[in-house]
Amino acid sequence: MARANQSEGRASVSALVESYVAGRWVRATDDGTPVLDATTGEEIARVSSRGLDHAALVAHGRDVGGPAVRRLTFHERAGLLKALAKHLGQHKDEFYALSLRTGATQRDSMIDIDGGLGTVFSYASKGTRELPNDTVILDGSVETLGRGGTFVGQHVYTSRRGVAVAINAFNFPVWGMLEKFAPAFLAGLPSIVKPASQTAYLTEAVVRRIIEAGILPEGALQLVCGGAGTLLDELDEQDSVAFTGSAHTAQVLRNHPAVLRRGVRLGVEADSLNCSILGLDITPEDPEFDLFVKGVVTEMTVKAGQKCTAIRRALVPEPLVGAVTEAISARLATITVGNPADPSVRMGPLASLTQRDEVRKAVEALRNSAEIGYGDPNRVDVVGADPERGAFLSPVLLRARPGATEPHDVEPFGPVSTVLSYATTDEAIALAARGKGSLVASLVTHDPQIARAVTLGLAPWHGRVLVLDRDDAAESTGHGSPLPVLVHGGPGRAGGGEELGGIRGVLHQMQRTAVQASPDMMTAIGGRWTRGSRRTVGEVHPFRKSLAELEIGDSIVSTARTVTLADVEHFAEFTGDTFYAHTDAEAAAANPLFGGIVAHGYLVVSLAAGLFVDPDPGPVLANFGVDDLRFLTPVKAEDSIRVTLTVKQITPRSSADYGEVRWDAVVTNQDDAPVATYDVLTLVAKTWPQESTG
Repeated sequence: MARANQSEGRASVSALVESYVAGRWVRATDDGTPVLDATTGEEIARVSSRGLDHAALVAHGRDVGGPAVRRLTFHERAGLLKALAKHLGQHKDEFYALSLRTGATQRDSMIDIDGGLGTVFSYASKGTRELPNDTVILDGSVETLGRGGTFVGQHVYTSRRGVAVAINAFNFPVWGMLEKFAPAFLAGLPSIVKPASQTAYLTEAVVRRIIEAGILPEGALQLVCGGAGTLLDELDEQDSVAFTGSAHTAQVLRNHPAVLRRGVRLGVEADSLNCSILGLDITPEDPEFDLFVKGVVTEMTVKAGQKCTAIRRALVPEPLVGAVTEAISARLATITVGNPADPSVRMGPLASLTQRDEVRKAVEALRNSAEIGYGDPNRVDVVGADPERGAFLSPVLLRARPGATEPHDVEPFGPVSTVLSYATTDEAIALAARGKGSLVASLVTHDPQIARAVTLGLAPWHGRVLVLDRDDAAESTGHGSPLPVLVHGGPGRAGGGEELGGIRGVLHQMQRTAVQASPDMMTAIGGRWTRGSRRTVGEVHPFRKSLAELEIGDSIVSTARTVTLADVEHFAEFTGDTFYAHTDAEAAAANPLFGGIVAHGYLVVSLAAGLFVDPDPGPVLANFGVDDLRFLTPVKAEDSIRVTLTVKQITPRSSADYGEVRWDAVVTNQDDAPVATYDVLTLVAKTWPQESTG
């Protein structure tokens, strides 16, 4: 964190959080706005963006960061993400110490810091395993557009030529940045991160460690601390904004000229009135009852309820409202509130006194149609801190009266939840929908019929649904935990955005384009052999070629082999697959699909392998699978088959002495009719004789 600069005669400040713009750390031209320690009320830092050159910021991302990131393949980008996560992991103690000042307990910090690093690791892994070692992604299969096969179509994903602006909320200063940065970087986009001012000092500390490591290309990551100023004015149709925050601010962004008239992509993840539903099948004696109570309390107290995924509405069958309210209240009574540095403390303060005031206002609004069942929004017992100086608030549980409307409209962004009753499953679904779209809902039930009915009823209104019972509880990550492999977002009030979701989060930030061309041109454009393209049949068997020697289109056309009745009978006896089509001539003849004894499909594939495999040790190290296997025409006894094998795609592994080769296999009969098509997947040495290249 930057130290105060007094050489110009300005007032002394504890620290002025800096921005990272165009390759250098930049200090605002004023003393900034004070940011206070959530626990002690002491000034930690000051934040301002006054004087920043937003045009230079965006230009540096487009002209320097963008080209540098796009030159890297997806595997190279994934490798840098992995190195980055490892580097940041070495500085977690520093981040944890700063996180305490935001009001976060050890558990809260783990969710933010370790959760952020875990997300980066996840995208690094997925980028290597699921994306090509290339700069373009092919989407789906090739579409044949003409009868002769000379005109085809293919959807491709390419990197946009703009910047990804990430505007984050105060509650997750580390995870909030990294969960947006990782998929954007993998998509080939440079990022401009603007954290919320209240916790920007923690984000700045992480970015400093990132920049000093020199792992990322220059311009791949820039930081704006303080107000956004004219940043959005500099954006155009190739740029995107990912926003996390209030629905009100989201609406302001939606009406910005850059979004309305210049086509800037806007993704919103906004506050939402998430709910948890206790199924009609559950009694207080069932383990699911305790799971429900524990889930509500956890979501009320983790991060002091300052989570966009927290449970705001607990929907409970009418006969159980009293029992649920008592059970939640009893568990809340065990929660120690106070200084997060104290190991006995389970819930720290809210992020700021202003935030506490906002939550108190929300509680007062909820009390128009609800009664407080536990807690006092104006009084709390605190351990190890002054309750007047810190932003402390008691957990508050409300019990709604029949017909209550406020719980479906008012979101208290703090440790507050409201219990509502319902009579039927349909009513529970209808009550959940009154939140007008949420990030997540959870259903606690052990009844499969209730699970199906409620999940399908909730799905149109929610981005994620957790079905919790005794069987998955031990491994469940809980109601409020967004996961990098699953979509984080939701419809309606939740913003309509879609973040994370594994590779979906990467593709979401790229441009999908339909390309129409000849097979040869499509092969050249996409880097994957397209059926109908030229093949190269040479004197050297492709299995004798290393990765350095193989080329897309290298092929082998095998000799023919007759599939005899003896082959079919032997395969049936050897494998135990005695399905009548292979063993009962009369029954097989009666089947209109076969008309007689036919060979097992897997026998055909096995014989095909014998036709194209080169048996001696060589560059092909292993076969690790078959994709898209289809049996098209039955092979009858005494038919002959041959196979054409073509190099379809070559994917070197950056961290190994080998790579992956995908082969297009077509098995045809004596009439040249395709009987089976599939992709063969092999691992091939980069050089042969093999030498270390990793």
